[in-house]
Amino acid sequence: MDASRLLPRQDRYDYHPLPERADWDWPEGRRLAFCVTTNIEAYAFGSGLGPDPARQDGVQTQRNFAWRDYGNRVGIWRLFELADELGLPLAHNVNSLIYQVAPQIMTVIRKRGDEFVGHGRSNAESIRGMWEADEAELIAQASAAFVTHEGRMPAGWMGPGGIESARTLDLLKEAGYRYVMDWPLDDQPVWLRTRSGPILCVPYPIELNDIGTNVLRHESAETFADMIVCQFEEMVRQCERAPLVMNVSLHPFIVGQPFRLWRLRQALQHCRTHALRERVWWTRPGEIATFCESLPAGTLAGSQSATADRS
Repeated sequence: MDASRLLPRQDRYDYHPLPERADWDWPEGRRLAFCVTTNIEAYAFGSGLGPDPARQDGVQTQRNFAWRDYGNRVGIWRLFELADELGLPLAHNVNSLIYQVAPQIMTVIRKRGDEFVGHGRSNAESIRGMWEADEAELIAQASAAFVTHEGRMPAGWMGPGGIESARTLDLLKEAGYRYVMDWPLDDQPVWLRTRSGPILCVPYPIELNDIGTNVLRHESAETFADMIVCQFEEMVRQCERAPLVMNVSLHPFIVGQPFRLWRLRQALQHCRTHALRERVWWTRPGEIATFCESLPAGTLAGSQSATADRS
């Protein structure tokens, strides 16, 4: 067959089905790593990218800007309170321009000891289509903002909109990032190949994500809460056969709305009080990455070169 007619493929990881993998445990013999990850985002007023609550292709207006800003003004503070109420650790995908538009949020994250994850400069722009030098500059600028304010760069990265270019993984590895969450390919961490060595992919949901469920598919608050409960019920049983990760993606301008928050509280309470909760490691993506880095080479799926070349 003409090679030009073959199916286009990715070269970041190899196919390695779950039943053929090694078995291992999370810390203290736990089997399911459970994360709650919020998205703290900055948007341009009247321009750039950004979701609209009424229609997917809605233009940028004062209405949808204000709706998204609700998350920084009100929603995230309710999520902080909910996490305290339930004793849940939090991680946050943070646009670096938050330091300009809502610095009080980062003050609280710092005091709480939550994890901050690099999330680009703003969700009003996309990495896709950037020239490599421009993308490298964006990553450097976002990283520098965290170093300036926190004294260190994030361990992980989640691209704005979960989007990458063909060179994003290479640039992130070279910038010093240890893990990414842009590839929803698995329920376990996976080593990805870059031109400068491996980078870890920590599971992050495209399905168990309020922006996809409540905004893009217009599902109800009850549906999203049911998704969390059903995911947990199934995974807390599936993890008996293989260690797994359950990550819940939250946007404060969506689940911070009171009618959704009430349902979210019920769902997370269910998980926290489940009869099999002793199987669960309540954690953050960075802690997952650190633990995975301690596993022997070849334990995790990924690319053969990635697991062999780990330093």
